Amino acid sequence: MNRGWEHFDHQADIGIRGQGRTLAEAFEQAAVALIAVITPPERVRPRELVIIHCEAPDQEMLLADWLNAILREMSVLKMIFSRFEVRIEAGRLEAHLWGEPLDGPRHEPAVEVKGASYHDLRVEQDGQGVWTAQCVVDV
Repeated sequence: MNRGWEHFDHQADIGIRGQGRTLAEAFEQAAVALIAVITPPERVRPRELVIIHCEAPDQEMLLADWLNAILREMSVLKMIFSRFEVRIEAGRLEAHLWGEPLDGPRHEPAVEVKGASYHDLRVEQDGQGVWTAQCVVDV
């Protein structure tokens, strides 16, 4: 199984999808897909560490909270991230994010993501054990 991320079409917004061998990997890849809406992740140097904590009653809400927490940190700190390490246990998420201050000329942000929505919000594991975490983000 190739873990990874992708975008999918959704009217005027953009769908993001992360896949992995574990739930945490799927959440990490969904975060990469979120960043890729804004700029190619390989343009972002993982220089500074930021830690995020989230808690939610189910995996779908946890995904939306996770993605919105990343967007909040980006807005408050004026940073962009490229590397993510997630731990999930009993509805609680702790994540380490690495990134750098936003550099407009180098990162060339394509759009501003306003937030993760509940449209097409889905977190599930298939018969081969592959986890998928997806939603639509408002741009």
